[in-house]
Amino acid sequence: MKHSSIRELFDYWNERRGLRAAPERGDIEPGAIRRVLADTFMLGFDRTSDHPFRLAGTRVCAAFGRELKGQAFVGLWAAESKELIRDLLAVVAQETIGVVVSARGENAEGESLDMEVLILPLSHHNRTGARLLGAIAPAEGPYWLGSSALGGLTLRTHRYLDPGLSISATPSLRPPAPTGRIRHGLMVYDGR
Repeated sequence: MKHSSIRELFDYWNERRGLRAAPERGDIEPGAIRRVLADTFMLGFDRTSDHPFRLAGTRVCAAFGRELKGQAFVGLWAAESKELIRDLLAVVAQETIGVVVSARGENAEGESLDMEVLILPLSHHNRTGARLLGAIAPAEGPYWLGSSALGGLTLRTHRYLDPGLSISATPSLRPPAPTGRIRHGLMVYDGR
């Protein structure tokens, strides 16, 4: 995770989650993430309407040149990336694991911008994966961002996030001992 907004939101989500698979929607306090709120969004997990925005921060809306509330998140992506984004959202919701995505967008003048996207699961009324919390942040702040809308994003890379990961923690010099998590009644060990 390269962008400070992405790291801060992940650390907050991880703290609010505690020992649960995902925090409840009600556990997320906007005032606690006010520094990154403009880059933040919340989606409803709804395959039939391509996962509509329930909330979208001002910088997210400005980057795409419109209010995004109620619009499909999948609609922000170029045709060749839409199916993979749908699949990634399903994995985040069903497996309660976060994902960080590298994407590229282009404005009408042909200028491109690299974006970092974070998507995290939330529980809502004890239903895991009913909501998704995330952030979209540009790799840099070009002069035209906010005045010239980005077109469809193209997915470049993605990486699932280790549920035990804390971004702000200092890395150990020793390799970590293998740890597992229970998924569907089985112990899963992540490869390294």
